[in-house]
Amino acid sequence: MIAIRTVDIRNDFKRVSNLVKSGEKVLIARPRNENMVVLSEKEYNALDKARRNAEYLAKIDRAVERVAEGRVIVKTMEELEEMAR
Repeated sequence: MIAIRTVDIRNDFKRVSNLVKSGEKVLIARPRNENMVVLSEKEYNALDKARRNAEYLAKIDRAVERVAEGRVIVKTMEELEEMAR
């Protein structure tokens, strides 16, 4: 990861975008430690997918816990079919 200042982004955006395009992550150093990171869309999509997968797995874990605690409702196929009518 490369750290640069905001002024450097303004002065040399093309070079910075080429770095990002080649797979480099760029940290933009800002006052009061309000830094930002620039990364490629492909890398962002991969991170977002990992976040969504983690949320989904957490939901599955919560459901498994509920089953283990016996907090479920059991219905037969006939009962479900009756409910659908």
